[in-house]
Amino acid sequence: MIDRQSIQDIARGYDTSNVKIGSLASHSALDLADGAVEEGFRTILYCKKGRHETYAKYFRAKRVDGMVVRGVADECRIYDSFTDMVTPGEQQLMRDDNVIFIPNRSFTSYVPMNVVEDDFKVPMVGSRNMLRMEERSEQQSYYWLLEKGGLPFPEKVNDPADIDSLVVVKLHHAQKKLERGFFTAASYEEYLSKSQSLIDQGVITREALDNARIERYIIGPVFNFDFFYSPLEEEFEKVELLGVDWRFETSLDGHVRLPADQQLNLNKAQFMPEYTVCGHNSATVRESLLEKVFDMAEKFVKVAEKHYDPGIIGPFCLQTCIDKDLNYYIYDVAPRVGGGTNVHLAAGHPYGNSLYRTNMSTGRRIALEVRRAIEEERLDEILT
Repeated sequence: MIDRQSIQDIARGYDTSNVKIGSLASHSALDLADGAVEEGFRTILYCKKGRHETYAKYFRAKRVDGMVVRGVADECRIYDSFTDMVTPGEQQLMRDDNVIFIPNRSFTSYVPMNVVEDDFKVPMVGSRNMLRMEERSEQQSYYWLLEKGGLPFPEKVNDPADIDSLVVVKLHHAQKKLERGFFTAASYEEYLSKSQSLIDQGVITREALDNARIERYIIGPVFNFDFFYSPLEEEFEKVELLGVDWRFETSLDGHVRLPADQQLNLNKAQFMPEYTVCGHNSATVRESLLEKVFDMAEKFVKVAEKHYDPGIIGPFCLQTCIDKDLNYYIYDVAPRVGGGTNVHLAAGHPYGNSLYRTNMSTGRRIALEVRRAIEEERLDEILT
């Protein structure tokens, strides 16, 4: 792991009057760039050729007298591969540009984790040492941390032969690198039948299946809580709930729109839904349920600080289901900006807007923290 002191030393050499906000151009980059523009920063996005026009063409920024009047991307650097953005020469250009980098899930998926941890010598907002815990295969995954913190999550089923109620089997898709090959089963026989069918179709592999996590399926709605933790805050609470989102998943959402008899008569290739996230929508929860939400966030911050010094910094997302008895279960954790924050792009998050009395998206909240850290000469406290 890169020594935090060395990153702080790099940041001390920055011209803080000319800081740029940078991110890999995928996932939540539009939200991050929009929020940076709102707070007066110039933006730079790192793109892959063939996926660059969204940023370099359609959301290209135009400035008049320094003010952005259209778009969000001031500059785009385009590469044949995302990994090209972390070469020593490109990192030097980032430092020369006074770039403060915001990691998202695409960054830690396309760039090898050991490079992120050991070789990416660019100041980063957030907790560099927590990014690896998103991998379910890691011994100290987010499940390990949730257990240490006494937080609720679905019960793990260690042996497929023990399946006696509905479970979800979590593993990677064999062909779609960053997507899921999830499936559900209510018995060992159904597990065997479905898994073999998916293997035959090339959706999953036997190796991935052998290392899959099986957990009780929580029957209930999904709420992804987008939080922010501010090390700089001294007057108000350091934990902020900015907003809530939920996912559209293909082909699952298409299946649930079909009458039951049509679902049962789909052919083999169509029969089992996939869980590929393709969009998000905004949500709120009953106010009587918010106390539990804040309690989970506070516990997560506390356990993260204990096991991952200095703990969580900035945005994080607790992805939950709520059962029939209104109990929360955390089924996923994002120790960085969540995947659904674009749903609040420009308009802001419902709860964040209430806190700040203006449109406050996750992207803007991050930029606001950077702005405050610069003004108070406390950048050290938010960078790793």
